[in-house]
Amino acid sequence: MEKTYIMLKPDAIKRRLVGNIINRIENKGYNITKMKMFNLNEEILKEHYSHLVDKPFFPELVDFMMSGPVIGMIVEGDDVVVGMRNLMGPTKWIEATPGTIRGDFANNTTENLIHGSDSVENAIIEIKRFFG
Repeated sequence: MEKTYIMLKPDAIKRRLVGNIINRIENKGYNITKMKMFNLNEEILKEHYSHLVDKPFFPELVDFMMSGPVIGMIVEGDDVVVGMRNLMGPTKWIEATPGTIRGDFANNTTENLIHGSDSVENAIIEIKRFFG
């Protein structure tokens, strides 16, 4: 059974979309095996988004991700990494089609509700980072 790391971002919590998003994950047939709510700090964000640290928008991303709690989840299922990426929709909300989480609810590329591992290898790293 494949595993992935999913994180609901502060805007999902502030906009009260957590239940709706979890419902979509479960309706797809995936199992949420662990879940916790926590706050992020700059140190872990620099590690998690190390590929974006040099981008001009990184400070805005850090401020947003530290603006409230997030919900981290381990989600399991067949081909769950690709399946969740499809369910979420593209990072750029404007490219996300209706029926995806971002296509239906996101209205900003930074505040795009949800993060999901982009490969099985990164899922292993991210699960270890956030769940030990």
